[in-house]
Amino acid sequence: MKIFVTRQIPGNAVDQLKSGHEVVVSDVDRPLTGAELVEKVKGVDAVLCLLTDRIDGDLIDAAGPQLKIVSNYAVGFDNVDVKAATDRGVVVTNTPSDEVNEAVAEHTWALILSLTRRIVEADEATRRGGYKGWEPDIFLGPSLIGKTLGIVGMGRIGSMVARRAKGFNMNILYNKREPDPKLEAELGAKFASIDELLAGSDIVSLHVPLTDETRHMINSTSLPKMKKGSYLVNTARGPVVNEKDLVEALRAGVIAGAGLDVFDNEPNIDPELIGMENIILTPHIASGTNEARAKMGSQAVAAILAVAANQKPENLVNPEVWEKRRR
Repeated sequence: MKIFVTRQIPGNAVDQLKSGHEVVVSDVDRPLTGAELVEKVKGVDAVLCLLTDRIDGDLIDAAGPQLKIVSNYAVGFDNVDVKAATDRGVVVTNTPSDEVNEAVAEHTWALILSLTRRIVEADEATRRGGYKGWEPDIFLGPSLIGKTLGIVGMGRIGSMVARRAKGFNMNILYNKREPDPKLEAELGAKFASIDELLAGSDIVSLHVPLTDETRHMINSTSLPKMKKGSYLVNTARGPVVNEKDLVEALRAGVIAGAGLDVFDNEPNIDPELIGMENIILTPHIASGTNEARAKMGSQAVAAILAVAANQKPENLVNPEVWEKRRR
């Protein structure tokens, strides 16, 4: 097989592809432009892409009829037109794992604690020479004990976030398509409508995929429904939150603060967000642990090797394509 990897990825997983296959890895340390990507994929049998790469029907057609698999080095796959791939008989895979889920859950809690204990503000003030000795009333924030955490999307990551909340003796509200009695029994969590969750939570954490339904679900209508003094955390997908509306809510004191790892129009961030003190911004690194990246690499490579061997890959996004796939 001829394989194109759209960007160098951490670890040595790609080396496994080089035995018996022709592998080309992009030699630029940035996302390729659309035109560059079209040129690079011509004639390849497999593409190992990142979430920063837009894979649509035109790109698949540009690659040619021999393209068999798009292996997406990410859990989410909103960057891939799965329907277009399926219609053309192209396999699409992704890289979900407990390692990634744990990493995102950990980062969610890093943002929660940094927000409530004002860690970033305190660090910056200390570095600027602002520490003159202990004072009783600087950088005060709320304790988490007995507070309520609202989880929008109680899937694998959301449930891991919830389990950590029990260590702080927090109450848990959650929303998903259907109530989950098993998790409720395990965690003492309570199912709530979105409006009930927003109104009753001291911290709202988002863990939903990006779909037409969830795009900008946090907006000028939903933000005022949040509890006064509450915090918003987003480690899911940026467009779940309307950034312009969030800026207005933060400026007006509708909520106390926000922690964002993802953004509405990555890598561009609303300049007003950057200038706010009651917000923490991280550069889409929630899954950024050594363990998670190694697992993602091995999964992305394993999918390509499986298809090369005419075997069904483990994380098949479009299982309906398998019987009619390109061979």
